[in-house]
Amino acid sequence: REGFVKNRYIGRTFIMPGQEQRQKSVRGKLNAIDLEFRGRNVLLVDDSIVRGTTSAQIIELAREAGARKVYFASAAPPVRFPNVYGIDMPVASELVAAGRSEDEVARIIGADWLIFQDLTDLIGACRHDKTRIEEFDTSCFSGRYVTGDVSAEYLRRLEEQRSDAARESRRRDSQETR
Repeated sequence: REGFVKNRYIGRTFIMPGQEQRQKSVRGKLNAIDLEFRGRNVLLVDDSIVRGTTSAQIIELAREAGARKVYFASAAPPVRFPNVYGIDMPVASELVAAGRSEDEVARIIGADWLIFQDLTDLIGACRHDKTRIEEFDTSCFSGRYVTGDVSAEYLRRLEEQRSDAARESRRRDSQETR
């Protein structure tokens, strides 16, 4: 059943600039339907868990609406590595699952139980009988980059350039020079 009403005028929160804006946007993006949660154990399903901001807040909204237990399922495997092929994604240090176990992620987002899609099953679900595709990019889940040329040094430089802290520093610097 549908437990949230979504405000379609607020976009994808995980790519918004700055954690504060992401957190405010989640609350404006979703409204819980109390009757769907009050006194119930619920399973929330989302396409993925990237930073954990949305997941944590919708779990909190479900609890505020009266849910007894909140289980959470991600239709994607844990996102543990940055995407380097042009998708505007957080750096590794900003990914909630980077370097953490599934139990640790569950505690961080506040879920009573957390289920992630298995990468092997996801790959199997994306294939079909007569495909010519031998392989596709799963680097944000596996850390294996298809081009074979992504080094630890490159990822470190990426972290320095693309992190929220780096972006905030550039924003402050540009305001000071005005």
